[in-house]
Amino acid sequence: MKNRVTKTVLVIAVSACALCAAACETVKGAGKDIQYAGEKTQDALEKAGAPK
Repeated sequence: MKNRVTKTVLVIAVSACALCAAACETVKGAGKDIQYAGEKTQDALEKAGAPK
């Protein structure tokens, strides 16, 4: 179950990064988008009980 949640979160995070990168006009903006997606992915994994 935990493995399935981790995979689902990872797929969502990668998709979000791809969409953010496509919508971003600058490298700096892309960096902020990727950082935000990484933080939210980390939050979701911690909430799901995944090890750090």
